Amino acid sequence: MDVARPQALRQGRAALAVSFFAQGVLFALLVTRIPAIQDRYGISDGLLPVFLAAVPILAGIGSVLTEQLVKRVRPSVVLRWVQPTVGLVLAGLGAGDRLWVAAVTLALFGVCVGGLDASMNMLGVSLQRAWGQSIMLGFHAAYSLGGIVGASLAWSGAHWHFALFSLYAPAALVLIPLALTASRWYRDQQPDDAAVAAASGAQGAQAPDGARGAAGEGLAMPYGPEPPASATAGLPAASGVSGGSGVSAASDPAGAYPAVPRAVQQVAMRMLLPLCLVMAFAYIGDSTVSNWSAKYLQDTLHSSDQLSTVPYAVYMVTTLIGRSVGDLGVRRFGAVAVVRLGTVGAVAGFAVVAVAPGPWVGMLGFMLLGLGLCVVVPQTFAAAGRMFPDASDTAIARLNIFNYVGFLVGSPLVGALGDAWSYRGAMVVPMVLVAATLVYARSFAAGPAGYGVGHERPRTVDVG
Repeated sequence: MDVARPQALRQGRAALAVSFFAQGVLFALLVTRIPAIQDRYGISDGLLPVFLAAVPILAGIGSVLTEQLVKRVRPSVVLRWVQPTVGLVLAGLGAGDRLWVAAVTLALFGVCVGGLDASMNMLGVSLQRAWGQSIMLGFHAAYSLGGIVGASLAWSGAHWHFALFSLYAPAALVLIPLALTASRWYRDQQPDDAAVAAASGAQGAQAPDGARGAAGEGLAMPYGPEPPASATAGLPAASGVSGGSGVSAASDPAGAYPAVPRAVQQVAMRMLLPLCLVMAFAYIGDSTVSNWSAKYLQDTLHSSDQLSTVPYAVYMVTTLIGRSVGDLGVRRFGAVAVVRLGTVGAVAGFAVVAVAPGPWVGMLGFMLLGLGLCVVVPQTFAAAGRMFPDASDTAIARLNIFNYVGFLVGSPLVGALGDAWSYRGAMVVPMVLVAATLVYARSFAAGPAGYGVGHERPRTVDVG
């Protein structure tokens, strides 16, 4: 039977899934209405690529800033405030009509999305460790569902000729209160047993009688498994650690960490680099589908205009399906096997697309791409958390930058190769890059830190 888990964990999981869903909706509403944004602000074809490139570049900067910010406040605090800001910025983009408004709002959107992506995945990795099972794919499934909802809303807005503000403002009015409500149950990382014991001893030895146990602000909590009740019984409630209940947003609204010294662990980029490359390759593949699938089907495979819109929808739906069931595969077969299988599926998908004789075979290729590629990114974040269990926030913030590197490189790379050579040949390049994930698959293996009290709880206990 399934292992019983504290209510705080279950609430934290549901709340974070809401955040991933809201982010999927907001991001899809932006990227699917780029032509309408260009028309509203009079952005020239020559200037549009500059605006589009600025968003992922600034998102990378936002991820770097978040790495520094979470040393002082919890990731849940960053997420609680940056997600509503993204909604407000999107509404502001829909309301303006001058070029400087577009520049400012898109710049803010980029920086905030970088912080949002980084903090969401920080919480996801720490929650997965406490949960004791793979759940990261489920969070990204919620993001995919949000993307489908956002794209559907954008299609409706285009079909019925809604103004951008008429589309963006209602979405913000719904999603901002939803995200703020969910943020009450965000759950941050737990201190490990050694850190709790060290903090208790230090407080008892050094603090005056009237001040023993006071929570210190500005100190980051070290990472590790959830502490047993016996280890945290001596800590005051103000520290936000009590008997395994977790550090939740509701229990410490100020966002300060308890005075627990951080375990010393540096993120060595040499060790993280394989995962960074995998992340970049995955997003090169993803951006190839999102930016070139319609043109490829229409110009190369000679589909109708209406049919050319179907491949990306197929890709999104299969991505949702793959992520919805992917955690079960990780629990049963392990992350390495799932990533290898997903990579093989994605490579096969690109190969089918490259040699497809017609549009329907091409759509089969995009379906395989969605089913295969969907598992790679969530498992890459999870692997970084396992690799650096005492510095997972730093590792995830740095890894997240390569999300935007892949997004920034993928579309221009395929476009340039397609114009200079052929679009069939251009599809081979992301195929080869994604295939390189097989070389780095061992980086996804469970380390000694693992999740919770072990990487995955024994299968004799956990059959869920």
